[in-house]
Amino acid sequence: MSLREQKLRNLTSAGRYDVCSPGECMQYLTEAPCITYAPRRGGCGRMLRVLMHGDCAYDCAYCPIRVAREGFSFTPAELAETFLRLHREGMADGLFLSSGIARDVDTVMHDIVETGERLRRAGYAGYLHLKVLPGAARSDIRDAARVADRISINIEAPSADRLGSVAGVKDYRIDIKKRQDWVAEAMPDRHTTQLVVGVADETDREIFACVQEQYRRVRPTRIYYSAFRALAGTPLADQPDTPAWRAHRWYQLDHLLREYRIDPGELDRIFDAAGSLANRDPKVILAEGMGVVDVNTASRYDLLRVPGIGPAGADRILRERKTRHFESLRDLKAIGIRTRWAAGYLAFPRERTVQTLLPV
Repeated sequence: MSLREQKLRNLTSAGRYDVCSPGECMQYLTEAPCITYAPRRGGCGRMLRVLMHGDCAYDCAYCPIRVAREGFSFTPAELAETFLRLHREGMADGLFLSSGIARDVDTVMHDIVETGERLRRAGYAGYLHLKVLPGAARSDIRDAARVADRISINIEAPSADRLGSVAGVKDYRIDIKKRQDWVAEAMPDRHTTQLVVGVADETDREIFACVQEQYRRVRPTRIYYSAFRALAGTPLADQPDTPAWRAHRWYQLDHLLREYRIDPGELDRIFDAAGSLANRDPKVILAEGMGVVDVNTASRYDLLRVPGIGPAGADRILRERKTRHFESLRDLKAIGIRTRWAAGYLAFPRERTVQTLLPV
């Protein structure tokens, strides 16, 4: 194995903790062991996820890069050339580039941006996601936005106190939240962030407050959630892993807030007295607190609160009922509604008839 192949293998493996899409999976290839398959809208089919530098001087107690201390790094020229070869050979359709902060932040950000610039100058027009590092300069953020399809900076924890308990070097307000403002300014509606669920012993209600503030203040395209995993050699090695279901429930709750536009006041009652989520579909919990919905008269908002009916399904119902009356679940199934989930929350009152008196 050549030195470049060894770098690729190690730095893709070390980069696997940054989430690119919900439910993503890794595929091990000959020279690139971590190519993420993310065929969702806005992504690409096969995305090479790699670190620029495999070492980091920061003190994040949960960080896998801190454990690995690979010592490997790419120059912008090496990484651009390596990715272009994989792209030509059909092994990677897009690039997700992050990095440990081996030296100062400015130097590493310059390397990330230069890699993107080299790819664009070489004619690569595919998907490019560049990570913005905590403390990055505003000019580097603008340059990253200029060459990338998407940029992101991870918020990691829901508050300054929570992050400070596991990552003392980062200043939550300056290094992250201020940079988020710059990211949102440079690439509005095309940036993302990530929370590590359970890393700092935070409650789900704390996360909920943070998520609402994120969508209100900086409007990320979406927020990713990863369940904390204790790694040997880190200060949090003995902390229990966050159950995978908790991150999954956060994706479901996020969807209700972001896509369904359910009022946060309604969603707040999904949490228990301790501020925790149960391992149940949040939409089902929400639906249990409402009465049955009349399919033929309900508003779009009320239809969206029914399990099995999403935005597209609600719109189909509204469109179809302009010209017809729904009599049964069979009618809904015929237009693509998942009636198995919706059955217990819907009513089909008989259509009222009006007798018209004609003049004699």
